[in-house]
Amino acid sequence: MKHGKVEAIECMLRHKDGFSVPVLKNARLVEDEHGQFKGVVETVTDLTELSRTRLKMEEVSRKLKEVYQYDNIIGKARAMQSIFSAISSAAGSEATILIQGESGTGKELVAGAIHYHSIRSSKPLVTVNCSALSESLLESELFGHTKGAFTGAIKDRMGRFEEAEGGTIFLDEIGELSPFIQVKLLRVLQEREVERVGESRKRKVNIRIITATNRDLFGLIRTGHFREDLYYRLKVFPIHVPSLRERKEDIALLAEHFIDQQNNKTGKHINGLNKPALRVMMDYAWPGNVRELENAIEHAFVICADDTIDIFDLPIEIRQTEYRPPLSVPYDPTARSDLSVKKLTRERLLEVLDDCDWNKAAVGRRVGLSRTAIWKYMKKWDIPLKRTDAE
Repeated sequence: MKHGKVEAIECMLRHKDGFSVPVLKNARLVEDEHGQFKGVVETVTDLTELSRTRLKMEEVSRKLKEVYQYDNIIGKARAMQSIFSAISSAAGSEATILIQGESGTGKELVAGAIHYHSIRSSKPLVTVNCSALSESLLESELFGHTKGAFTGAIKDRMGRFEEAEGGTIFLDEIGELSPFIQVKLLRVLQEREVERVGESRKRKVNIRIITATNRDLFGLIRTGHFREDLYYRLKVFPIHVPSLRERKEDIALLAEHFIDQQNNKTGKHINGLNKPALRVMMDYAWPGNVRELENAIEHAFVICADDTIDIFDLPIEIRQTEYRPPLSVPYDPTARSDLSVKKLTRERLLEVLDDCDWNKAAVGRRVGLSRTAIWKYMKKWDIPLKRTDAE
């Protein structure tokens, strides 16, 4: 009790209906004109809504940490084991990280995993896509601005560097920065200070910087589009995320993961991919990497009416993958096929299937079509993928 009052405290009160209510209690002494004690006035503020908001924020934070766990970076390939090792090393340091890799490989997941396994995990992870805004808007977004700094600046605004105080800022598509923003970022890296647009006051920031790009920064240096000194400041600890083409043994694992996600999201009960669908996915080059694979599974869920995803449930660009014969099979691309596509009928296709012991790849070579095209004709003419007594 000081100066006639008691400091406010948070506590729980029992409601008349039997449940507990979070409240803020404050008390003050009441004295008469002679300084004599007359009583106590107590105020109680209902904190139910505030408590709900706190719980929602805690839930969001918990889900974010779950998303960025190692378990959600799917991969058993040797290249991915190196990534897990790099994440662990990066999380235990304060070094500036440069994550490089093609679009769709999961660079943001790697950045999040580093943050949420570091000593800064209880502080914010702020993400900025550097290619999404013009130079002037990006400057305001990163550094903040003061009221009246430009048309539309009706009040002071904190920038993303300041919002990340104590935590991590992740700058995606760093190769898209203009020369002007590159200079300002270099100053942040060197001095750990920012200046809001429209003022000269320097503000200290305690942040960790992680950047990512799908571009060749060293090539941009040679053409004069990226500062060499900034490049070496950013790549203190570089991490290269492999493309899906470099870890094809993970395709089935990733597909299974995304099928589980879509089952939970849609309420369907799809068990997985059948063999032809998986084979086509293994043959495909995946220019969009893991993100494209995730979208392909989502596409299949829209179309699939069975409990297993078939080749014809996949996007057309995947189904039309050109067949490439194994190196162990002699193949002459100039050789003429013994059957033209125009003459291909259901009966003739069945004959060739029998001749080739129902090996679709061999049939494809005989008729001058891809294996995928053979599957399409079989689907069109209701021919089973395996030999049956009826056929």
